[in-house]
Amino acid sequence: MGKDVIVACDFDSMEKTLAFLDRFTGRKPFVKIGMELFYAEGPAIVREIKQRGHKIFLDLKLHDIPNTVKKAMAVLSRLDVDICNLHAAGTVRMMEAAIEGLTRPDGTRPLLIAVTQLTSTDQEALEQDLWIERPMDQVVMHYAKNAAKAGLDGVVCSPLEAGKVHEACGTGFLTVTPGVRFADGDKGDQKRVMTPAEAKRIGSDYIVVGRPITAAEDPVEAYERCVKEFVG
Repeated sequence: MGKDVIVACDFDSMEKTLAFLDRFTGRKPFVKIGMELFYAEGPAIVREIKQRGHKIFLDLKLHDIPNTVKKAMAVLSRLDVDICNLHAAGTVRMMEAAIEGLTRPDGTRPLLIAVTQLTSTDQEALEQDLWIERPMDQVVMHYAKNAAKAGLDGVVCSPLEAGKVHEACGTGFLTVTPGVRFADGDKGDQKRVMTPAEAKRIGSDYIVVGRPITAAEDPVEAYERCVKEFVG
């Protein structure tokens, strides 16, 4: 896998999702299926989009006791997605258990990445809501190192932290970065953001883009703009 733009299909039905994807004639964007869509349609939406030829990032952010996460990942491994994720805050042991569950009998598995801190979380929320008083950069690096220690393939982080994650964990350790907005776009509820071009410069491997594409007047044009700025 190389640099790519992952489109966050945050819709509440299969009908809306497939209608959106049908607009991409001749293109097969990498697709993120998050909680809203998965909870609405279940595994059927994953199978349908996969059958259409799209790569899939299944963004369910598992976070529970190790045994529960292991069993859940074993079920998700049957869906043939390309990337799964969980919360790094669940501990190294939980992440290790997740890999055990995700690995199929033949030894293959999807890529597994860990969420460090959500891009809607800023330093104030980190300290006041979560009672984590260390600087955001230090927290993200610590979580990233724990993910690498557990054997994961990378992390979800802000594009602001992608370069530092590569310095700490190696260039082969993937950085998947939401919080990407066009320079002339609305930040919405994101706090730690960058443009696609800035994310490319700082070293993000994948960017996840939702509303700037899905809510655009011309989603295909917005997607092409994003690919041009990030991939070149």
